[in-house]
Amino acid sequence: MPSPHPRHLVTVWNPATADDAMEAHLELLLEQVTRYRRGEVGEDDVYVWWGKIRSPNRMQPLVHLEEILSLDEEELAGDLEPDVVTEEVHLYLTDYRSLYVAHVGEITADDVRMEDDDTTAHVPSMYQPDVQCDCWFRLFDVRRLVQDDTLLVVQELRKLRNTRYHDKPVSIYGGMHELPLIVRRPDGVRWFDPTTRERVTDGQFWAEVDSELSGVGEVMASLRMDVLGERTWERLVPAARLFIASAEKVYRDHRNDPAFDFSPVIVNICKAYETHLAEAFSSVRDRLPDDIWYVNVNGSSRHLIDDGPFTVGQVSYVLKNDEALLLALSNVLSNGHWVSGVLPHVLFNLSKYRNPGAHTERLTREVARRLRNEQLGVGYAGMLKELGEVG
Repeated sequence: MPSPHPRHLVTVWNPATADDAMEAHLELLLEQVTRYRRGEVGEDDVYVWWGKIRSPNRMQPLVHLEEILSLDEEELAGDLEPDVVTEEVHLYLTDYRSLYVAHVGEITADDVRMEDDDTTAHVPSMYQPDVQCDCWFRLFDVRRLVQDDTLLVVQELRKLRNTRYHDKPVSIYGGMHELPLIVRRPDGVRWFDPTTRERVTDGQFWAEVDSELSGVGEVMASLRMDVLGERTWERLVPAARLFIASAEKVYRDHRNDPAFDFSPVIVNICKAYETHLAEAFSSVRDRLPDDIWYVNVNGSSRHLIDDGPFTVGQVSYVLKNDEALLLALSNVLSNGHWVSGVLPHVLFNLSKYRNPGAHTERLTREVARRLRNEQLGVGYAGMLKELGEVG
């Protein structure tokens, strides 16, 4: 059985070369994704190696290397059984400005550069022969959680507990020694859940999504500091932030073009609701009887967490028609009165545009402006502020 709070890792890469280092790994990972899309390799062949570079001034091995390697034997062992749902092992990567999380598939002290050509093809060229590494991490996918926002990096890292320092919250101020840190995350979040990825990203790897949604860092900062406020922004889950910022960037880039199809604005806002609510429901799963999570969706009984995530239209239908579930959620979720009184109607209103917008019909600037303003609170009491209080 997987641990209820599996161990993860946190490391820092050199801020002076951070952009080049991350770009080198993501570029190679995306090359493997492209080959997979062409049918040249299987999905298991999509990965990149990340090396824990050893300082030339340190002669001795890492004091906790054996504990790091034990993650490969314990937490990752379940991955050998495809029919067993295991917890994910994560490698959190930061340069203090930005924060990424990677899905770890293997940890080894062997120098992967000495392996066969198929293995070395997954090693970025930045690892020259004179670069020594304590260990290597095989990364299946990488997600960007924070971009160019040190304060938000601090907040996100505090959600991790340093197992070698009395389970204290991780702090970048004096707490980043003996890297990589070995940490636990009490909420047990699964950043790379395949069902969520299939629904939210249409099956794309998270690295693909981030590359397509580049340039949103400035918009994220604007939303956090000038529109939604720091509290709301920090309470929204990272994927929801990304989708909200992507919607806002599209809107800002094209708001002077009345002929533009504004569908991506509404679709991304809907995805923000879908991802945030999926995590909010998961966070209170154990506080309700399991049978209450089975709901009627499109005429069949489905588990609102295990069989999700669901679209805004499906969640709206469930909340409007399952009074027992709605009452239970309003009692265990924060901001419960809004969940029971307003949320179903907000979701229903968005759903009227989500499906047509995602498929065939062009959404006008006027519709996008009205819905965007309602969500952000431009001339209204913003709905996204209320969403951020749900969890």
